[in-house]
Amino acid sequence: PPPPAVMAAEFHPRAGKLVSLLNGGRTAKRSKPTEEFNHGLAVSRQPLADGQLFQVRIDRKVNSWSGSIEIGVTALDPNTLDFPSSATGLKGGSWIISGCSVLRDGRSVLEEYGQDLDQLSEGDKVGIQRTVGGELHLWVNGRDCGVAASGLPAQVWGVVDLYGKCTQVTVLACENLPRREETSRVTTSTTTPEEGIAGMELSDVVNNAILSAYGGTLLNVSLGSPLDGSCSVTSNDALLFHEKCGTLIKLSNNNKTAERRRPLDEFNNGVVMTNRPLRDNEMFEIRIDKLVDKWSGSIEIGITMHNPNNLDYPSTMTNLRSGTIMMSGCGILTNGKGTRREYCEFSLDELQEGDHIGLMRKSIGALHFYINGIDQGVAANQTLSTVYGVVDLYGMAVKVTIVHNHNHSDRLRRNNAIMRALSPDVGRRVFDSGITEVERLLFHPNCGQKAAIVCDGRTALRPHATDDFNHGVVLSNRSLRSNEIFQVRIDKMVDKWAGSIEIGVTTHNPAYLQLPSTMTNLRSGTWMMTGNGVMHNGTTILDEYGHNLDRLKAGDTVGVMRKEDGSLHFFVNNVDQGLAASNVPSSVYAVVDLYGQAAQATIIDDIDLPPLPDEPVDGSNQISPCSLFALTPSNDLRFHDLHGNNAVITNGGRTAFRQNCRSEFNDAIVISSRALREGEMFEILIQKMVDRWSGSIEAVNIENPPYLGVTAIRPEDLEFPSTMTDIDYDTWMLSGTAIMQDGNTTRNNYGCDLDSLTTGSRIGMMRNLNGDLHYYINGVDQGVACSGLPPELYAVVDLYGQCVQVSITSGSPPVDNSLSLSNATEKSFPIHSPVPGIAHRFHSNCGKNVALQNDGCRAVRIHGFSHGVVLSLKELRSDEVFEVKIDEIDEQWSGSLHMGLTTLQPLDASCTSSGLPSTLLELRSKVSWLVSGSEVRRNGTLQKQNYGFSMERLTVGNRVGVKRASDDTMHILVDGEDMGVAAAGIAKNVFAVVDLYGKVVSVSIVSSSALEEPECTKLPSMSSDNCSEEEEELSPCENEGAVFRATVEFMENHGRNILLSSNGHTASRVASYNQGVVASAHPLPRQLLFQIQIDRLNSQWTSSLSLGVIGNSPERFNFPGTASSIKRSAWLIQRDSVFHNSLKICDNYGPNLDTCPEGTVLGLLVDNTHGLHLFVNGMDQGVAAQDIPNPCYVVIDLYGQCEQVTIVANDVMATGGDGGHLRCQGDVEKADVVDGIKENLCWTPPPEVNRMKTCEYQALCARFKELLPLPDGYFDEELKCNLCYCESCHKLRGDEAYYKRGDPPKDYALPFGWCRFALRLNPRCEVANVYKKWHTAYHGTCVGSLRRALDHGELVSGSASIFCSKQTKAELQNGYNDPEENSQEKDIVKVSLSPTMRYVGLDRFCPKIRFKDVKSQRHHQAQVAFQVCVRPGSYKVGPQSVGASESIDPRFSNNEIEWITKERASTVLYGLLIRVE
Repeated sequence: PPPPAVMAAEFHPRAGKLVSLLNGGRTAKRSKPTEEFNHGLAVSRQPLADGQLFQVRIDRKVNSWSGSIEIGVTALDPNTLDFPSSATGLKGGSWIISGCSVLRDGRSVLEEYGQDLDQLSEGDKVGIQRTVGGELHLWVNGRDCGVAASGLPAQVWGVVDLYGKCTQVTVLACENLPRREETSRVTTSTTTPEEGIAGMELSDVVNNAILSAYGGTLLNVSLGSPLDGSCSVTSNDALLFHEKCGTLIKLSNNNKTAERRRPLDEFNNGVVMTNRPLRDNEMFEIRIDKLVDKWSGSIEIGITMHNPNNLDYPSTMTNLRSGTIMMSGCGILTNGKGTRREYCEFSLDELQEGDHIGLMRKSIGALHFYINGIDQGVAANQTLSTVYGVVDLYGMAVKVTIVHNHNHSDRLRRNNAIMRALSPDVGRRVFDSGITEVERLLFHPNCGQKAAIVCDGRTALRPHATDDFNHGVVLSNRSLRSNEIFQVRIDKMVDKWAGSIEIGVTTHNPAYLQLPSTMTNLRSGTWMMTGNGVMHNGTTILDEYGHNLDRLKAGDTVGVMRKEDGSLHFFVNNVDQGLAASNVPSSVYAVVDLYGQAAQATIIDDIDLPPLPDEPVDGSNQISPCSLFALTPSNDLRFHDLHGNNAVITNGGRTAFRQNCRSEFNDAIVISSRALREGEMFEILIQKMVDRWSGSIEAVNIENPPYLGVTAIRPEDLEFPSTMTDIDYDTWMLSGTAIMQDGNTTRNNYGCDLDSLTTGSRIGMMRNLNGDLHYYINGVDQGVACSGLPPELYAVVDLYGQCVQVSITSGSPPVDNSLSLSNATEKSFPIHSPVPGIAHRFHSNCGKNVALQNDGCRAVRIHGFSHGVVLSLKELRSDEVFEVKIDEIDEQWSGSLHMGLTTLQPLDASCTSSGLPSTLLELRSKVSWLVSGSEVRRNGTLQKQNYGFSMERLTVGNRVGVKRASDDTMHILVDGEDMGVAAAGIAKNVFAVVDLYGKVVSVSIVSSSALEEPECTKLPSMSSDNCSEEEEELSPCENEGAVFRATVEFMENHGRNILLSSNGHTASRVASYNQGVVASAHPLPRQLLFQIQIDRLNSQWTSSLSLGVIGNSPERFNFPGTASSIKRSAWLIQRDSVFHNSLKICDNYGPNLDTCPEGTVLGLLVDNTHGLHLFVNGMDQGVAAQDIPNPCYVVIDLYGQCEQVTIVANDVMATGGDGGHLRCQGDVEKADVVDGIKENLCWTPPPEVNRMKTCEYQALCARFKELLPLPDGYFDEELKCNLCYCESCHKLRGDEAYYKRGDPPKDYALPFGWCRFALRLNPRCEVANVYKKWHTAYHGTCVGSLRRALDHGELVSGSASIFCSKQTKAELQNGYNDPEENSQEKDIVKVSLSPTMRYVGLDRFCPKIRFKDVKSQRHHQAQVAFQVCVRPGSYKVGPQSVGASESIDPRFSNNEIEWITKERASTVLYGLLIRVE
């Protein structure tokens, strides 16, 4: 049949009375959206055609109402329809979907259908479809929610109700959707060709190359499913571990992971088996996740005929004497007895974490074992048809995981691991190029007694750097040649010691030298740079030379060079520090002293591992070692070894600098090692500038000859002039603000000025596909500079004038794993990675609008602006960068890409009912950290603003990466530049997550995962013990806490006005009001309380101390004037606010520290969830900040009034409970009643824990009390029972606002803002339990009534006072002499009470009196009141009588806030309350 006519995507002109149509009838808007919530019906202009989707986009919502958009169909003709107020009022054949319900003619016919429409957001799309069979389908954001109703008539109109929150929608183009069967057929037919292409994998090529490289000695390399009749398993019965297992086994990860408990105490009882028998030709493969070094022996794997349900598990599988074949070590055991001693060259005892072990029972009955994907051959010829896989986590083996996805990425990684295992020199072979190989500079094996040489001589380390600070001397394996630089990168440092790396040269041959503890002790033939001085034979010859080596950090580089004239030069971060010594002999060895903080260093040179081979163009998979190298594309962009006379190339060709920068300003032209590809960014970072010259960097492009034979300049043919402006052909360049071609200016006032750039600026350039040249400043496109450029261009930089040193940003960081893509197609492979590895992949579980391409390397959002969440295929390792490049953007949308880390496993996302959310901001089912725009969020909650580079500014070509650093922090990288710490406290097992949101439509992965490293490349552990994840790592480290408590002191590095005393336990500010920042000498362990006491305050100043933590070691920190100026990794509590990096993140936290008196004890604690707590006099004030990094250091600012603090020695871990504040006898301020009255309350005061002095407000109230003619005998002699409820004091105690008292219990509020003076207790009341069983209330009065009430011990009528001569209005109000009472009732007392001072503290009840303070001679106003106990049942609860229109106290209703009692002896005085203004 012919296709139905296309329906116009418009609304009918007749609509609800509040609907107005815009945009040619395509947009419907409800008028008065904040005043009316209904009358918003809109109907399609024409009836719906069969199979046609009528879809609208929600444009606008308001939050004034509940409910939202409703959508459906109706058989009523809109031309004659009397529109009801809402769609649910439609009758006569109408089907409406409201929320998640389906209604027919206003009555619900289906509950819990589809997606809740009330939860949709602006930008979401919702539509309805009537199928040919008369079924109604709902579509939400392109997803069919299934059949909502059936039996629809042939002619129906679409209905949309702009109800509640939804105020505006727009009709989208109506689509003809094929039936599901057609869609299925189309999908099947389109995927078949791809499956055929996918049969030719890159790993086939690589493995054949491996076979050729080793002369065919490696046999049976498994690349996929076996070829001998293997079949793929189509059942959902996945191979898992059986629930019944060894007594020490713990299963996790849906029974895919097995772990042996107590691995340091027990070495056996770790047997696990598969949940079902193995099928023929089915691979059972596991990955070793964790090993310990305590035991001998390791993992064993094999098969057994025994059913795990019936097996009595032995302590080890070798004890089983029937039906079992196990591989143990390198041999085969059958029924516990050795049958093949040397089965293969590999021993299971030598495998490392990350290695894979597998087995397979072939269809012919033969058993094969696999190690990292390599078939080890036949282990047994005949096995039973029904066998189970079995693993014995024995000895060193602690944890394994079943591997299900045997894809080519995993096999490629394993094959490379096998290559490294078989030959340590793989990847470093020098292929025959006709050039004589130069002996490589390495470390000599003879080294200091506390040093070790690893990684084939490239890396030197002190394995126990925290135990010793010297004996770390290492020398080069050969003498240096003239003008040869010996350069090392500092890999690892420790904070325990002073001093750091030292470097130099010596005439002593390392083979015969008896190495000293430190090279400065050698008294002959030695020149060393130490700190910022130079020493010759142990004697200083230069005091102030170059950069101070003691200030270097991990990642910095140091080098030494002896030039032809015998002069010695040192280099720091590739910068020549100048002449250090002269007349140095020709035959000298380089020497490095890993002293003090320096724990590990690696030699840097220009020799790198060859990149992975690209896929052959012709599809051939037979290549030789020579062709392997020939197929390798050019390396990443570097500087060419040909350059100007004054230029020096270092850092593997990635850094260029101009030598003699203060005497020479030109002759420093450098050129890229290869031509730029189309659309490829060439970007450099300016690392050093001098202010001696005018002018700055000049960046140019030089034409390379195209294939049409145009003349051009190759680097080999270029005669490098003094400046690039001297080249008069085939050259385009930017100099200052001028665009020049062939030395002539073609354009002035271009969008950027290179002369204005400073150190740290990034300048890049790119030729796009149209031949236009663009420049970029710090990633921002400056527009078209010139057009019509040929496709092959070399990048050239002229280090002219002020610019001294630059580095290429794309690949210079030593740990960066970015990849460069060359004309990426669906079958192209990353060409090179500074860290050898396999390309990252996206997981197949992704947002519903995402399509994955290029074998999971590219993600494209195919619909809408949301539902574009994708996750990495695997968890990220520490310091592993997951990086994507933006391929396409759509400017019609706002918003941009979101990126971060999540603990959500991709497989778990498919198990939830809703799958992945529409946007990453809504991902809250698991802990997630993300960067959106310039904001950092955790589970959707804002954590940080103004972070790094705004994601909103990303465009095509930009690269964005995420990294979980080894210190549990998240970093975002933009175009290779680390934006710094985005969040801390990141979990260990996290996946990278990217949200293709808004304008970002597609991205491609440009990073790789690092290969499993051999033992020699792993950094040494600073811990001497191995601990299990379950037992040791989750609990606080007691040893660490003990060490911290034993050595707790302030660090010697502090603010300049600080003087330390008492062995570093006391810090005093000796001058001014600032420059008083001090820090702890050691990191603060988790769950350990660090406390200080305020010793001395000076009222001359305002404000007071602040305290917090910093994430960086303060040992070499240059402390600012105040701690609030620390803007990197700092959390500070100041006054009653919390600041992070100088930005306020929390208000009204704890007491105001400015009001803390002398004697106050303040403490800081970081809990196991990385939350920072403040303790005041032992009371926890709650979490002040989250995601505190580990390690962190306590920092205290002795500012303003605070002049001295002392560390309080204590062994108290986290404290809690309710008893932290003071109580007097009979005073219970915490919740004393839980489920009724507690009969065993202790009424004696607890031991004194608060040594603080009386606060100034309490002292002022006490001085006013002394003015009152009240005998001291009425008041309690224990001054500590007097409680001040000012803001500072009640927060210091941790008081809550409301408590319960009495039988039955009743709420009352603490008198915040008042000061209570405790009255002497009546013994008879104590016997009657009055203070425990009666309710607590307050009574406002005037000073004239105080004495009479105290004389009677209760509230009575009448008054007499020297302060007033007549009855006050307040007394009349309180009813002591009510004129309306008759003569018989004139003596009846009528007293007004309230459970809150907010009511009786009003001026109407508590008149103010003016007085002069005898100390300050200032005038104040005071009020007085009583805190009383009132007998339950003696009073009536009534409404307020002051005419208040608003709530007086949020805890008490205005109708129940005033209590009236007329009974005598129903009240007992408890305390006198005073408030002074």
